[in-house]
This record gives sequence, structure tokens and C-alpha cells, in this order.
Amino acid sequence: MTQAETQKRASVPDATTALASPTIAFAMLGSGGSGVMTAAEILLRAAARAGYFGLMTKSFGPQIRGGEAAAFVTLSTQPVETQADQVDLLFAIDWKNAGRFAGELQLSTDTLVISGEAGAELPDIATAPRPRLEEINLKALTRSHKGTRPNMVALGAVAGAIGLPRDAIADLVQERLSKKGEAAMAQGLTAVDLGFDEAANFALAQLAPAPEDTPRWIISGNQAAGYGAIRGGVRFAAAYPITPATEILEWLAPRLQKIGGLLVQAEDELASINMIIGGSFGGAAVLTATSGPGLALMSESIGLAVAAEIPLLVIDVMRGGPSTGIPTKSEQSDLNIAVYGLHGDAPHVVTAPNSISDCLFTAQWSTHLAESMQVPAIMLSDQSFGQALGIVEKPAELAFATRRAVAEAPGQDYQRYALTATGVSPMALPGTPGGQYTADGLEHSETGTPSSGVADHNRQLEKRLRKVVDFEYGDHWAQIEGDGTAAIVTWGSATGPVRQAMRRVDPEGRRLRLISLRLISPAQPARLARALAGCSQILVVEQSQMAQFFGYLKAQFELPPMADLYARPGPQPFRAAEIAAKLEEWLS
Repeated sequence: MTQAETQKRASVPDATTALASPTIAFAMLGSGGSGVMTAAEILLRAAARAGYFGLMTKSFGPQIRGGEAAAFVTLSTQPVETQADQVDLLFAIDWKNAGRFAGELQLSTDTLVISGEAGAELPDIATAPRPRLEEINLKALTRSHKGTRPNMVALGAVAGAIGLPRDAIADLVQERLSKKGEAAMAQGLTAVDLGFDEAANFALAQLAPAPEDTPRWIISGNQAAGYGAIRGGVRFAAAYPITPATEILEWLAPRLQKIGGLLVQAEDELASINMIIGGSFGGAAVLTATSGPGLALMSESIGLAVAAEIPLLVIDVMRGGPSTGIPTKSEQSDLNIAVYGLHGDAPHVVTAPNSISDCLFTAQWSTHLAESMQVPAIMLSDQSFGQALGIVEKPAELAFATRRAVAEAPGQDYQRYALTATGVSPMALPGTPGGQYTADGLEHSETGTPSSGVADHNRQLEKRLRKVVDFEYGDHWAQIEGDGTAAIVTWGSATGPVRQAMRRVDPEGRRLRLISLRLISPAQPARLARALAGCSQILVVEQSQMAQFFGYLKAQFELPPMADLYARPGPQPFRAAEIAAKLEEWLS
């Protein structure tokens, strides 16, 4: 995927009513280079063209190259925000290192497991009773048909087993292989047909007919974040590649160039944050993208941007920590460093999207906040959003009056850090006559002249705090659903599993209330108090071992004593069944 695109609808085969299912989940795994991700992505795209919703998440080992890989895909006639509780079909192109996915593969006796290796036994990835095991001899099939590849046979087998239309699969295979010539396309289609033939031997429920034709996007959280930043006005980016944020940079680089912007790959995170500070000082809306280790390195310079009131956006795609941790898995454990990690009293903005498509809105909104208040904004996405591909409804077109207050004709009495009513003072751009001022990390007077005076320090501290505390954030600060007396307070990637669990436990929506914070800092105590009005029970759900979100809420809000907590670390993502079981226990 190189950009978000509206999917065309393909014909969907009639599903036998007895075998039709509104949701099908499958997994594909194999060693590095086996083509698992390519096959799974083609299946997802075919489902999008057929009118379905879906979600594809990726799981890798920590190796730079090679190693094991697994793709998890859930397809449905309804929007999908989290992977299914268990997979209906597991296709293993090979079983090398498959045991490393034992904690992520949710199998049951109803799961159909297809081995691509003849005579292979199911490794220790499932507890008794064991799932049904079948096999396709991929080696023999591909040897008998020159030029065919095992992953394309597996692609056809999975598509046939779950009922995806062959035409949609064929079109995508031809698109993928078109640059390799007619022979390669013919070999790919032959392999797909071999897989479809093999699928006829397996009994498995197939997808129910897709819903009515509506615009669908297939997009990752990282792509959505990049697109949202461009919508917000970002025209300069500088960053150092880091998993799982690199795809933001890969997506942005050609697109910024097309609209007159620029992306620079810096030599490290220290250089990248300082480059965007310079770009913003020059008048551009800017961003950098990183993960936890990079954010730690950037903290001093983000503090400089606070002191000098220079707007910028840092997108932190969180991963398991500490240190280099687990680069390819997700965790919500950068909240503390994002909120508290700057030296001194350094007011800034911290936001968090609550779905893949919300990465677009939140990046756009975060850019608006940074530019409007002349502050750094840190957006906390994570690996489970960033590297996942989702089939989603087309996001709404929203616009913000994103305008940086610029001093057009400063004059001789220009005060860059004037004490205004809002705390925001017009910023002169370099080269503006009369607009010269000092911008650095030292405390200063209203003119920008460095000062250690008590009055100047206190006035500037109050100015910087007032502009973020008094800003009108509107209804975007949180997503609130339901009006029950039992409230679940959560954030980020925990939102989808919580929402789906709520539908199971409270299908009529009368008992539960969801509050997912999009604005983490500055805290909004009055708004949260109103959102919790009438609640007799409160449960906080998050994915961090040390309950960072719960600790932050207790520090910033007057949570009632009956507030409960469900927190655990990654890297295993939340599933709806896990949250539903906790809700049942909590409500009983």
C-alpha cells in the first residue's frame, strides 16, 4: 500500500446460509521470506474490493532480516477494530519457529489448521483438545508447476476456503506481478488456481454476503497519521528511521515533495528534532516520527521548543520497552515520558488516537493545536495501530482554522513573548523587518532578552501554562459512548477491544459508558467530571504493567474511591473476550 485509496467493489459469491458467517478470522505464518505478509495483504485488499471491513496485524521476531512472521486477519460485514478472539483458519506455509507465536494464536477444536508441509505434525502451539489438521503439499504442487510460489498457492487456498471471490484475487495478483511480465502473472494465477482447487477439500464456514456498497479505505495507522499531518498543514518533516514509526516517513516522503514540502532523513533523533525546530522557526508546520527510545533522546530539545514557544508535532508510535525492548510489538508504556519527561515546568500537549482511522483525525488536530498555541504536541500512537492495515469507512473531511499567529509588521517595539490574554503572542518569521528577537532555551523577558529575574520567570511560566490550560479544545478531548452508570475509562489502542466487549456484555447499551481520552494532557478535570456524572462504577483499562494511565488519572482528576483497574503489559494485544470476561466479573 502506497497511499489510502477508495476500494472498488467486486462481485461476491452467494454464501450458503448454513455456512455463512458475518466474521471470519484467519492467520498465516511462515519463516522469513516465505511471502506470508504479501499473501495476507492481497487477501485483505480483495476483501476490501468485495465490500467487507477488515483488520490485518503483523507479528515479527526481533531480527533485522529473516526470522519468523505471522499475519492475523479478521474480515467482517461490520467494522473491525480488534482481532477476533480465535482464528477459524490457520495456514502454515512452514512450521519453522512457529512455537514463538504460541501466545498469539488463539486456536480451538473448530479451527482448521492447514499445513503446507506434507506429513508435518502440529507443533506445540495449541492446548488440548487439538484443532483439526489438514495438509497441502506445497513443495510437490509448486514443483509440478514451474514458476509457481508456495505463498500464492496458500493465498488461493485461504481465499477459496473463506469465500473471497476469485476475480478480486486474480486482479490483485496481476497488479502485483505486472512489472515482472506476462509469464510471472500467468504463473501467479496458476498458483492461485491450484490453491482454490485444494480449498474444495476443506469444509469451513464462508463469509456472509458483504454489506451495501459504501466507500471503503484500506489504510494503516502510520499512513493515516501522515495523511492527517498533511491535512493539518505539515510541510516539513525530519526523522531518523525506527520501528514501528518508519512507515510514516516512507509514506510522507514522496507526498510532501508533490505538494512543495520536504522530508529529510536525519543522522539520528537528536538531529531530527532540532531540524524541525529550525523548520518551524522559519514558519513551516513540522513533524518528526519516532518511538520510545527516540522520544527519550528528543526530550531536551522538546523542552527548548516549549521555552521558545515553537510549534511542532512529534508522533511516537509506541512499542514494548524499556530501552530497545520489543520493537515489533505494542504497549501503552510511553505515557509517562510523554507527559512528564521534559525538564522543568514545561506545558505541552499530548494526544492519542483511538482507532486506525482516528490516527488521521488526531494527527490533523494535533497539528492544529501545536500551531494555534505555539507549543510542542506529542501524539501517542502505537505499533498495533501503526503497522496494522484496516479496511475502514472513508473518514470525514474535517477542517480546522489552523493559523499560527504571525507578526506581519512587528516594528521597533516588537515583543515576541508579550503577555497576551490568551498566552499566545505573534511570532515574527526570519527576515521580517523589525522582527529580530532571541529564541533559545534561556528564560527571557517579553522581548526575548535572556533574564534570570524572578518577575520575568514567573510571568513567562504563567503565560506558557495559561495558553494550554485555557485553550478551547471542544468535544474532541474524548470519545464518549453510552450513558450507563458503569463507566470504562481508557485510551488509545485499548479502545477497540473495550468497545467490542461492551457490545457483548451490554448489547442494548443501557448499563455501560465508554470514555476514551483523545487529549491526555493538559488534563480536563471539569470535562471528565461531567462525563462521569451519574456513574456508580468506574473501571480504567490500559496496557502497561505499572498502570501509567491510572496513575496519571489519579494525579490529575478526583477519581472516586470505587475506581477499579484492569492493566497488563504487552506484547499480547487485548482481545474482546478478555475484556468482556473482566467486565462480567466487575459488574457482578
